Amino acid sequence: MRELTIDLGDRSYPIYIGEGLLDQIASYFDKHGLSKKSPLFIVSDSNVAPRFLPKVQQKLEEGGYRVVTAVVPSGESSKSLAQFEQLITEALQAGLDRNSAVIALGGGVVGDLAGYVAAAYMRGIRFIQIPTTILAHDSSVGGKVAVNHPLAKNIIGAFHQPEMVFYDLATLQTLPEREVKSGLAEVVKHGLIWDTEFVDWIDAHADKLLALDAEALGYALYKGCSVKAAVVSQDERENDLRAILNLGHTIGHALEAVANYNELQHGEAISIGMVGSAILGVELGAPQEVYEVTKRVLQRCGLPVRLPEHLDTDEIMEAMMHDKKFKEGHMVYIIPTAIGKVEINKAMSAERVRAVVEQLKKEG
Repeated sequence: MRELTIDLGDRSYPIYIGEGLLDQIASYFDKHGLSKKSPLFIVSDSNVAPRFLPKVQQKLEEGGYRVVTAVVPSGESSKSLAQFEQLITEALQAGLDRNSAVIALGGGVVGDLAGYVAAAYMRGIRFIQIPTTILAHDSSVGGKVAVNHPLAKNIIGAFHQPEMVFYDLATLQTLPEREVKSGLAEVVKHGLIWDTEFVDWIDAHADKLLALDAEALGYALYKGCSVKAAVVSQDERENDLRAILNLGHTIGHALEAVANYNELQHGEAISIGMVGSAILGVELGAPQEVYEVTKRVLQRCGLPVRLPEHLDTDEIMEAMMHDKKFKEGHMVYIIPTAIGKVEINKAMSAERVRAVVEQLKKEG
């Protein structure tokens, strides 16, 4: 078992990564002082719940905890105000109080949604992340919780740190191949912004990662979470440094919105966005290898590097204008300066980004 700490003073919390952790979940909850008198509210989705919810509920109940559950439809469409309101209703009906906790059992959608419920219910109750996807190694760490608006992704939300992140690698063995590849996009991102050697390691071990080799996967998630931990510990609320975690996300979020959150998975959209960032980086003076390595490693992980031609450029640009990273007429853009290093460009012109969007439609 690997363990990391997000260092936020009295709100610090651990990330546990290992195989078979769900069997010991009650003892971890005991360690963290979760109440056995107040209900625990587990939120999962229609894909994950049949596989893991009965086990988690059973182990907690055997440990003396009171458990209520809710299952939302799988997919990005569940990150909505309507679904948020429904969960608040169910929490009230179940009698959750200030000593209760919300437990997110699932991928990034469930984590974001359940986390926002925890942040808002009674102005904030305890929250635990149990990610079941590779992609969620990014979203489950750092306390960003949110739902979407039809015009913009993650625009309605809060910062609400979890009590712990509980990552049982065994839950990843049932992931569909496309979700495995999508999840690796954020793993690659953490290397590209922070750690050259980790990028080289991913390049050399992509086959093992795609095959869900437990040792390789555990190491990759530990390294990815380590980068996230280092960044969040220095800048919890994205006043400065934390923005580097958005590499590829300016274009990526716009692609997701224009594709109605169903054609492209999050990691696929971010992958295309990271290639766009690499193109911009080279245009602004970064070495050519920034583009070449970025593209190669993403392709090694089975990820797309080309923007679907049928997606309308005007709509993509319009979606970017609604993004939280659009300020005072300019885009805040994360630009690589070398492999493992990025800078925050707060004055990226829309014209330059439009040209890159068009170029991404021609990528080989």
